[in-house]
Formats: sequence, C-alpha cells, structure tokens
Amino acid sequence: MAKEEKRLLEIKDLRKYFPIKGVKGPGVQAVQDVSLFINKGETLGLVGESGCGKTTLGRTILRLYEPTGGSILYDGKPIYENPLGEDGQPLGKANAVNMLPYRRKMQIIFQDPSASLDPRMTVGEIIGEAIDIHKLASGKADRSDMIKDLLRRVGLNTEHANRYPHEFSGGQQQRVGIARALAVKPEFIVCDEPISALDVSIQSQVVNMLEDMQAELGLTYLFIAHDLSVVRHISNRIGVMYLGSLVELGESYELNRHPIHPYTKTLLSAVPVPDPKLSRTKQRIMLEGDIPSPMNPPSGCRFHTRCPYAKEICSQATPKFKEHEPGHWAACHLLDE
Repeated sequence: MAKEEKRLLEIKDLRKYFPIKGVKGPGVQAVQDVSLFINKGETLGLVGESGCGKTTLGRTILRLYEPTGGSILYDGKPIYENPLGEDGQPLGKANAVNMLPYRRKMQIIFQDPSASLDPRMTVGEIIGEAIDIHKLASGKADRSDMIKDLLRRVGLNTEHANRYPHEFSGGQQQRVGIARALAVKPEFIVCDEPISALDVSIQSQVVNMLEDMQAELGLTYLFIAHDLSVVRHISNRIGVMYLGSLVELGESYELNRHPIHPYTKTLLSAVPVPDPKLSRTKQRIMLEGDIPSPMNPPSGCRFHTRCPYAKEICSQATPKFKEHEPGHWAACHLLDE
C-alpha cells in the first residue's frame, strides 16, 4: 500500500483523439476523459485488452502525443491545460509548456526494444545521446564513465557500448532501452509493456531489476501490461481501461480480491491458475460480441454492449468515475443502486 505522499503526476479529463483525413467527426477516440494520479515513489499498473488505449494514454501523459483536451500536472505544475466545458468540448486553445526540461524528469521504456533502438547507432551512442542533449557530462571521460555505469546497472558488460542493437538478444536490447531511460536520471518512467516481447524466463529478471532500481533511485512508474499476475506483483495500485476509458482503479490487493466493475471481474476470471484442481472449478466469465470501434463508441457506458448486467440507463448516460470505497474507484451505474 502506497504511503500518503505528494502527488508526482495527476491527469484530469485527459483526451486523445486521432482525426482521420476525409472522415467527419472526432476520428479515433483513443483516450476519453481519464482522470488519475500517481504518488511519488509508487507504481501504478494499467491493464486492459489490446487497443483499449493504455499505450496511447502513457504517451499522451509524456506529450509524445499532444492531448486533445484535459490537463496534465507534474509535481503540482501544469505541463498541459485545455479544460473541458459543460458540453464536453475543450474550452479554447491549449496552454502547453516547453517539454525539454521535463524530458529529464519523465522517460519511457518502449514495448518493442528492437524497433525503438536506432540500428545505425552503437549502444554507447544510443545511451549517450540524451546525456549530450541535456549536457549532463563534463567531458568525454565523464560521458564514457556514465555510459559504462548505466550498462553495469542494467546487467550488461561495459564493452557492449561499442556494439550495435542487432548483436543483442531481445532481453539485452530491452536492458539497453532501460539504460537509455535512466541516462538522464528521471523521476517518472512510463513502462510500456516492457516485458511483453521477452521470453518468460527473462521477464522475471527485468521486473526484478525494475523493482530494485525503483528502491535504489526512488523512481515512480506507470507500468502498462497485459499480464495481470505481473501487474499484481509490481504495482501498488492498478487501473483498468476499456475502450479508452478508465473503468476501475484501486489498491492492487483490493482490486484483485474484490473487483467491483463487471469488466474487471471478466479480466480476472481469465487469469490462469497454476493449480489444476482449482483451474477446473474456476468459473470463467465469457463476454459476447466484439469490442466496439473507438471511431464510433457506444453511447452511455462504453462497456454496456458486452456487459451481462447492463440495464437501460447504461446505454443512455455515461457513468461517473467516483470513489465507492476508500481508495477504490469505478464507473458503473450498477454500483449506484
């Protein structure tokens, strides 16, 4: 359980739409009115089906994608503001700060290490690029020492600095990506499915390394993943997304033991159980139908087209995301009855 600390990051009603050329309307509504906060030093896990907007949310928080509306506050200071009016539309022109100073504080570990590393650059050049941009080294010798220290920290040899990404395995490439993220000594890191492209035997090593670095360096994580068992292990709190919206948020143990949103219950019912006897008796919740298109999401609750408990109000009004129990938030009309 995370201690009562100051909020390092907070987003309010954050939106990200991707307009489509030649098509009227807002386009792909990838992130819709998401509000949450992350305390300094904690890990917030983010789960959901493929295409639900997890990665887009992470990149929008870092402003790798420019938001469509809402606000982002880092350490109490706004780095993006474009509040929404009563009609749900942005009120005017966005107020956005220069992100260069914040790039030192906020970093990302990408999902696919082979695609995120420049194949024409050596590992030393990849890690050293951010050091050069932010002028963190006092000279060539200092720069070289910083790169070697980062390589050792992520479990690689110092001579690896002269090699190219294609000479490494997937697990080693991801370690290079982690070293690159650490090069500027950040406070907050978006871990965008950092283990999904790795072998199972390597996944635990990377997760343990991330935990060790968090304890040593005081890092704060937004950990995005599909594997609920991994998220449960590493996270203080967990958020669940569906079709661009945050449907439930709570402490890791509480959310896994007592989920209150129908979609969260469905996700947890699909988690494999290592005990064959328990696995045979475990009840799976099977959803009918396909995920609606984010170009044309359903009215009201976005989950109502697949929810086995949906009522008439679910298709008419969007449920409010509110606190139903201390620290346990959800957006569901059924919980208001």
